[in-house]
Amino acid sequence: MRHQRMAAVLGALALGATGLTATATATAAPTAEAGSTVSATGAETSYVVLADRGGSVTALAKRLEAKGAKVVSVNDKVGMVTVTSTDTAFAAKTRAMKGVFGAAEEGIVGRSPQERAKKQQLKRPRAQAKGKVAAAGQGKGKGKGKGADPLDDKLWGLDMINASAAHKVESGDKRVKVGVIDTGVDASHPDIAPNFDHKLSRNFTTDIPDIDGPCEVESCVDPADVDNGGHGTHVAGTIAAARNGIGVSGVAPDVSIVNVRAGQDAGYFFVGPTVNALTYSADAGLDVVNMSFYVDPWAYYCEGGAPEDSPEEAAEQDMIIESMSRALNYAHSKDVTMVGALGNAATDLANPGTDSESPNYPEGNAHDRTIDNSSCKDLPVEGPHVIGVSAVGPTERKSYFSNYTTDLTSDEIEISAPGGDSRDNYGTPDYRSPSNLILSSVPENVVKAEGSVDEDGNITEAEGYVFKDCGRVKGKEQCGYYEYYQGTSMASPHAAGVASLIVSRYGKTAGRAGFGLASETTREVLLGTARNKACPEPRTVVYPELPAAYTATCVGDEDFNGFYGEGIIDAQAAVAKKKL
Repeated sequence: MRHQRMAAVLGALALGATGLTATATATAAPTAEAGSTVSATGAETSYVVLADRGGSVTALAKRLEAKGAKVVSVNDKVGMVTVTSTDTAFAAKTRAMKGVFGAAEEGIVGRSPQERAKKQQLKRPRAQAKGKVAAAGQGKGKGKGKGADPLDDKLWGLDMINASAAHKVESGDKRVKVGVIDTGVDASHPDIAPNFDHKLSRNFTTDIPDIDGPCEVESCVDPADVDNGGHGTHVAGTIAAARNGIGVSGVAPDVSIVNVRAGQDAGYFFVGPTVNALTYSADAGLDVVNMSFYVDPWAYYCEGGAPEDSPEEAAEQDMIIESMSRALNYAHSKDVTMVGALGNAATDLANPGTDSESPNYPEGNAHDRTIDNSSCKDLPVEGPHVIGVSAVGPTERKSYFSNYTTDLTSDEIEISAPGGDSRDNYGTPDYRSPSNLILSSVPENVVKAEGSVDEDGNITEAEGYVFKDCGRVKGKEQCGYYEYYQGTSMASPHAAGVASLIVSRYGKTAGRAGFGLASETTREVLLGTARNKACPEPRTVVYPELPAAYTATCVGDEDFNGFYGEGIIDAQAAVAKKKL
């Protein structure tokens, strides 16, 4: 399944950036300088170029322009230039230039909708909960109590982390900004709209028709308030769905959501948009960002490449490792708390073995690669300052798909959170049931495209894990859609939501810096208040009806182990103190 490491429920990518005001200087695309030559002309393709450490990125941009490239954006925080070129040898030539750390291709640039008459139907793999399912919901659900939203009785994840008790003390502060670095966020969804920050939201991607289908807008740069993939809106709902009488409540229902889009509609996340999204988040003063993805096209980035990689492939990986490290360090320096999904390959990250899915773009180039954990990283989660989150199911068992580690000296896992597990509750009617998964908001256009909702807005009878809920907001009838997903992609936003509650509870106003909290403090409270969860007994877990490759062994003690890290996040404990 494509991008099983992003979300076990979704097949879980970006070119020229837009809205780089707070990140870098956006440079107008120049024409090729007279006399510039190219070796062979192909389709107009996007590339990212990284300057050497300490080098002038502005000077590099001018040199690239002089060689015929069109400069799309300049990120002076990390030394990255995004360009387009029709020279098929552009990457190789650029890597050989003085002052260049590396260069990588990121796909053919978007084309206008008129160039394709018919919209490509993009389908995502369905939830892995099959067999007996509950009937699809439509209309009001049964609320849990005062202040709870109608479908909150289905949110076992909020119960596990004691969110309701936390909300009696702290439900969030609008001054706290949570960035969702994902496929986009649907600002029109009734559970997202009350908390969506239009002013700060940005889209750093350009649609790639070969993977995304025809562009929805002429520029191929979607507005910063839409989500044609669905994943980002689901993540945003878990973090901060408004407690407004419709649908579901988020972990932090009163914080602000900022769409910092770096993912393609199809779910790929390339380094250029991801780096621009991170540095923008830092300069825009965001408090927390959630990263439920891995950077494409490599599942693991190896310093100097894996033994089977070509010199060009090794150079690309080195450049992306350096780019991401610069961006993550920069965001950390600006006190952005970064939370990331640990991945869904059921892999012991201390012994990853063979990677057979990279590079995943362009298609047809993947090959077996021997992964050495000492020199290879899963990015961004294994990058500097990222809090890695594993997933658990309703019984608190490590989700069958969740990555883990047997090396407790590594920084691969820090904490665990509800992410769903369709195969939890084995031997009961709940086995393979949607109720084992995570319910959250999804865009109407996405559920219609996937066929779970018809054109009239009604849920199809065949679907067992989609809900529609309607109510009056500010005197107007509104309806929202909600769907069950599973994955470490769903665990990470639970942790990001608790992190935002911590900032809300203990943050301070500090002059021109505004309201906030040091990211190291946020991290310490998040990890320090997690509920200890010991390894299971026996420590080797066999997942019924799954191949032996899913069998996992837990190492460590109650304080810290390879399945749960510091433990399962606890929102109530995180905000229990009056002050730090």
